[in-house]
Parts: sequence; C-alpha cells; structure tokens
Amino acid sequence: MIQSSNIERTVAHMDLDCFFVSVSRLINSKLIGMPVIVGGGERGVVAACSYETRKFGVHSAMPIKTAKRLCPEAIIIRGDYDAYSKKSDEVTQIIEEDVPLFERSSIDEFYIDLTGMDKFFGCFKHATELREKIIKETGLPISLGLSANKTVSKIATDEAKPNNYKNVKHGDEKSFLAPLRVNKIPMVGEKTYHLLRSMGVEWVRTVQEMPMELMQNVLGENGTSIWKKANGIDNNPVEAYSEQKSMSQEETFEQDTIDVQKLKNILVVMTEKLCFKLRSEKKVTACVSVKIRYSNFDTHTMQCRIPYTSCDHTIIRVIKELFDKLYNRRLLIRLIGVKFTPLVGGTHQINMFEDSTEMINLYQAMDKMRFRFGEDKIHRAAGLNFSLRGFNPFNGLSSSPVGKVK
Repeated sequence: MIQSSNIERTVAHMDLDCFFVSVSRLINSKLIGMPVIVGGGERGVVAACSYETRKFGVHSAMPIKTAKRLCPEAIIIRGDYDAYSKKSDEVTQIIEEDVPLFERSSIDEFYIDLTGMDKFFGCFKHATELREKIIKETGLPISLGLSANKTVSKIATDEAKPNNYKNVKHGDEKSFLAPLRVNKIPMVGEKTYHLLRSMGVEWVRTVQEMPMELMQNVLGENGTSIWKKANGIDNNPVEAYSEQKSMSQEETFEQDTIDVQKLKNILVVMTEKLCFKLRSEKKVTACVSVKIRYSNFDTHTMQCRIPYTSCDHTIIRVIKELFDKLYNRRLLIRLIGVKFTPLVGGTHQINMFEDSTEMINLYQAMDKMRFRFGEDKIHRAAGLNFSLRGFNPFNGLSSSPVGKVK
C-alpha cells in the first residue's frame, strides 16, 4: 500500500492474551481462574502459561520440571494445535471482514493498517469496536495497541495487557516510551539487555538521549534499529496477509539414479531447508509428502499426517519412512520432491510440546547462524555433498525450482 507522505499513519496491534490457555479454557471451563501450563512430557518445555502461573516466575520455553517446582499447583495440559489453528482462523476472518489491510504475524498476533480511516469512523473507535467484536464472537480475550507505527503499537499492547487497550496519540511516541525499561523494545533480548545494563542503560529515555552513532558502534546495525525504535521511529509497512497453503521442493537429476542413500541424503537437505523456511516465517505444518518420478516418467506420491511442527528431526524421520514405502520398483529415478501442507501460523518454539530445552536451544542457535552467515553454512552431515541449485528458502516456493545434482 502506497501512502502519501502527508497522511499520518495509524497502525493497530492486536494480541490474543495467553492464547493457548484461553482456547483451552473455552474447551474446559474448569480451567478458568486456575494456574494452567500448556506443554507436555517431563523433559518438555512450557509452550504457554496463564497469568496465575506467571506470578510464580513461570514463563514460556521454561523446562516443565522447573515450572512445576515454581508452581506445584499448576495444571499441566497438552496442546491442541488443531483447536488453536481453528480459533486463530476465526479471528482472522473477523478482522478480514472489517479492515482493508492487515498482517497476521503469528497465530495470535495481528497488525492492522487503519491509515485514513479516521475520516470515516475514527481510528481508535474502529479499532476498539473491532476488538469488542472479536471478544464477543470468539470468547477470547485480546489486547490492543494503537499508534503511528508497528513498534509503538506492539509495545502499547504489551502495556495494556491483560485484555485491555492503549492508544498512543501522534506525537506522544517518545514520551510514552521514555519511562519503560529498555528490554520492552522489540529486538532487545536477554543478552542485549545485560550488555546495555552494563553500560548503565536501563531505561528507554537513556537510549533516546544517546547519539545514534554510539549505539551503532556498540551493537552495529542492531544498535541503529534499537535507537530508532526507542525514539518511536518505525517505517515498516503492514504487509498484506495472504494464506500460503503449501511449500515444496523438487530436484530433477542430470542422470537418473538408483543410489538410495544419495536420494535419502537429498531428501534430508530439502527437508532441512523447508523446515528453516517454516520457522523463519513462523509457520508449522501438519502433513508431509514425498514425490518420486521414475525414468519412464511414472510419478507417485505418498503423504502422512503428523502433529503440527516445524522441526527437522521430526519431519526427516517421516520423510525417510515415506520414501522407503514409496520406492518399491527399484527403477532409475529422475526426480524426487518434498511437500508440506497445510501451513498455519505459529512459532517453532511453542509447538514443541514434547521436545527438550536442549533441542529448542539447538534449533535457535542453528537458525541464528543461518540468518547471519547463510542457510548453507550449517546442516546435517547427510547434506555435506549436496547443494540444491536454484533454491533460496526465502523465495516463493509455489512453483518449485528445478535444480541439478552432480
């Protein structure tokens, strides 16, 4: 959306409060008012937790054992991603019917561009009425932040929680942000926060008073971005939401092959790259399929339903099993492929109901290296000798690029 420079932007941010817990309480009313943790397994992690548990220090991504020690009375339930996805789609549909442009940034979070709508409805009035409509029609609590840009609106939502709203008027961005701790700024993680604290920077107002060059010298490009956000500057647009139904990757060989180990290794590389794309786009999948085309052009596919996930180790195992069942003619193969469908919004971390903290930390570390140094810089040993030409995990995958493997 191209906007005239003399039009004041207005962006709303909406965040469903304790989404997994709230949906679970709709299913089981006995959980209302109780300390609830969504997760699973003794070695698993907290996927979500109610406000009743947070006062004991429980938070997401914490090991279940630690959470139980902090809050022994907590009720631990397993996640129901089908129910979460359905409720998220309900909220999405309500928003889609009411506004011209919105972005679903995750399964429970939305940005809405209301620029220019003050001429007709009043942006704040329209946003609060939309929030009330969502609450009434879905039964879910949702918080709202309204301001001139995405960053300030997101912070405003966090300050409004739980189940409330906050309006930061144009021109008040800096004064609203100034008294907040610096870790309220998106992108300021634990390590960055400790570094800034060691420099004597604890409050946003301190960053506002610092030269941008100083933040840049200490934190590089990230420092520049943090300085801008601290000063209420964010020109990132609300990106129009469109539902991507699937993603896939195929490889056609220069020479047909019957080398089973080579074929499996290529499937591993494909799956790793697609899983990285899933996590990068905060999506998960519930069905995977394998495709093979023999030298005589006979083409066969086989698929398998799985719990929602974006984890390599889970999907690779299923992909190999599908290939073993599918490849039964022992003929030369000219093409193999992998496909994920359907896709729904949701971060990699919150879906790992059964995975350990160590596994989550491993994925986060690997993805961080890929973002920094390139997605081919770290992968499983099976992929050492294979490169999928023409495949960029951040390009559209609806028409799968054809690569060649030497």
